[in-house]
Amino acid sequence: MSLLSNLHRRARATARRLAHNVRAAVLLEMAFAIPFLVLVGFGGLEIANLTLTHTRISQLALNTADNAARIAAGSNLTLPEIREVDINEVFAGAERQAASLNLRSNGRIILSSLERNATNGQTIKWQRCFGDMRVPSAFGVEGTGKNDNNFQGMGPVGREVKAAAGTAVMFVEITYEYQPLLYGKVLGDRTIHTTAAYNVREARDLSGVKAPGTKASCT
Repeated sequence: MSLLSNLHRRARATARRLAHNVRAAVLLEMAFAIPFLVLVGFGGLEIANLTLTHTRISQLALNTADNAARIAAGSNLTLPEIREVDINEVFAGAERQAASLNLRSNGRIILSSLERNATNGQTIKWQRCFGDMRVPSAFGVEGTGKNDNNFQGMGPVGREVKAAAGTAVMFVEITYEYQPLLYGKVLGDRTIHTTAAYNVREARDLSGVKAPGTKASCT
């Protein structure tokens, strides 16, 4: 019994010393707090990365629509044309701008030419795509609205973008599957979808996309 009593007294003495030892208390607090702080810190980093990716995708859509609206191939004797090679260059520029996002594998850009049809309604005259993600346009495919006036334009209902007579609107949709840093399972699927539209900068041949170049098909 004396041995047990002695051990008990020593344990109590050690516990009292630890209770009055500020450094030990700090170490214990840090041991409990650090894992929590690490989780919170990485969570904040994930949210910041998601926000930054949203911003980059939005800016990419604006730049792509703007670049497509500036295409004007040809001579001063004819209306400027848009060629398949010009569209491919716009997509190449977009891919380079979003290089770190690996847009080709994780997303899709859909470029549509919104114009007037023969009866003055809205139509998607042509549509080209870039990226391996198999997702259709949210607002219509090539040829939508060609033969009637039922198509209201491209964009959310009630806020559709419409093309004026004799011109075209370059309408861009980007769909991107967000690639998380750490918390993929916690965040779940995060698909970013954004749109942008620019009117063509000058008069353009609206008869269609010309050669040369490989067609960036959406199928």
